[in-house]
Amino acid sequence: MNPTESAWRDDFALGYAPMDHTHGEFVQCVAAVAQASDAGLMDAFVALKAHLQAHFDQEDSWMRDTDFPARDCHVDEHAEVMKSVHQVEALLKQGDYAVCRRLANELSTWFPGHATYLDSALSHWMCKRQYGGTPVVLRRRQ
Repeated sequence: MNPTESAWRDDFALGYAPMDHTHGEFVQCVAAVAQASDAGLMDAFVALKAHLQAHFDQEDSWMRDTDFPARDCHVDEHAEVMKSVHQVEALLKQGDYAVCRRLANELSTWFPGHATYLDSALSHWMCKRQYGGTPVVLRRRQ
């Protein structure tokens, strides 16, 4: 994922609509930070931070409420991301805009792997619990 991309890509879809919607918002928030002017960077960062907290809380709730077996690993990874976000926030408040933009780049690098390995398992779990089957994802030819 290129951090300056603001468009959803079909290869991000995992087949559980609420998760795909949240991931679409994530892509937009990361792009907003990457594209923000220095004057708008704090607002974009605050929106990203709020999104990440809500995003991770939502997934944690799904995992907790359905006894998802791999919850601990997933929650630990989210906690590490939020730890980095808090560290970057402190530096951004001191005027370090570059570290904030690096965070956007790192998140764009992190997301595809996280989605492929951890979120896809949760998507399958949620679809099986909710619909009785595995997710179906239709992708356009690239």
